[in-house]
Amino acid sequence: MDSLSGIGVFVLVAETRSFSEAGRVLGVSPSAVGKSVARMEARLKVRLFHRSTRHIALTPEGEKFLDRCRRILSEVEAAELELSAASDAPQGKLRVSLPRYSGLFDTTIASFMRHYPEVELDLDFTDRMVDVIGEGYDAVVRTGEMDDSGLKRRRLGPFRRVLAASPDYLREHGTPKRAADLLRHACLHYRYPATGRLEKWPLKLGPDAPPLELPLTLVCNSVEMRIALAVGGQGIVCLPDFTIRRELAAGQLQIVMEDRTRGSGTMWALWPASRQASPKLRVFVDHLAQHLFP
Repeated sequence: MDSLSGIGVFVLVAETRSFSEAGRVLGVSPSAVGKSVARMEARLKVRLFHRSTRHIALTPEGEKFLDRCRRILSEVEAAELELSAASDAPQGKLRVSLPRYSGLFDTTIASFMRHYPEVELDLDFTDRMVDVIGEGYDAVVRTGEMDDSGLKRRRLGPFRRVLAASPDYLREHGTPKRAADLLRHACLHYRYPATGRLEKWPLKLGPDAPPLELPLTLVCNSVEMRIALAVGGQGIVCLPDFTIRRELAAGQLQIVMEDRTRGSGTMWALWPASRQASPKLRVFVDHLAQHLFP
């Protein structure tokens, strides 16, 4: 059992590349983590990490050992889950990072809490790219293309990026029919908090057409603010369709230039590939997949 415990410590250090971070996750000191790794190296008679004052990195032997250790831990977790899943209800703390726009998730999270009261949710709403393993998340939900081979994933559903405005705005200013028409309209833009860059609108332009310099009537990093301004007749906004479901259904906003836009995407749930999905994570991801995009 000591060896199995040491394997768990080694894998966590390898994934976080930090004795301090591994200690934080395990609730022990960095010194205790370092001693555990040193004991394993002494027992194996091989060096697993290159160490410097600021960084650690796996040796070639450490890389090979990591692959085998991940498989061992995965089998142990699978065996434990097989024994407990039949009798144990999902329970315990579940830490998840979700996209910053919380309006998509409010009813789904509320229904999950009613169905699984023993699961304690710790939700972080942010658009930055988080380090799932290093920051101690059980899972993240993100949009876009996913290429991190260290993460397992499940497709939650598709969405479109659309242009929308209020009926009052369109009656007063006219409805744009093509991209060039937007040059005469108030445009409400989104600035990415992490990079400071403006989000590009998914306009269909001719192969030789230069990019359009759309009016910067408003620039902000809030989805909710732009929705409120668009509903209030202050301009045209570009948003994922799931963020304005209610406003579209209520007739407060309507989509424009649908045949002149091409933005689409997918929302994913992702979690560490080295870990077997726990019952609480499995039911959470299942619930999102069933309710987010009905």
